[in-house]
Amino acid sequence: MPVTGWIEVNDLYCKGCSLCVEACPQDVLRLDMDRLTPKGYHPAQLIEETCTGCGICAVVCPDAAITVYREKPERKQRARR
Repeated sequence: MPVTGWIEVNDLYCKGCSLCVEACPQDVLRLDMDRLTPKGYHPAQLIEETCTGCGICAVVCPDAAITVYREKPERKQRARR
C-alpha cells in the first residue's frame, strides 16, 4: 500500500497565493472559492484523498500556512509456524 497523507491549512496565515496548488505533484489541491479567510482570501484546500504527504506544498508556502501529515500503511503480520 502507498503512503497516504493529508494537510491542514491555517486560515489565519493562508493568503490564497496558489503556489501550493501549482506545486502539488498529485494535483490534489485547489483554492476554496466558496470560503474566505478572516483576511479575505480564498484558502487552499485538499480536494482528493490521494495526497501522499510529500510536503512540497508546505515547503513552497511563503507563509507557513500548511501542515502536512503522513501515515504509513500498517503491515500485516505473518503468522508464525
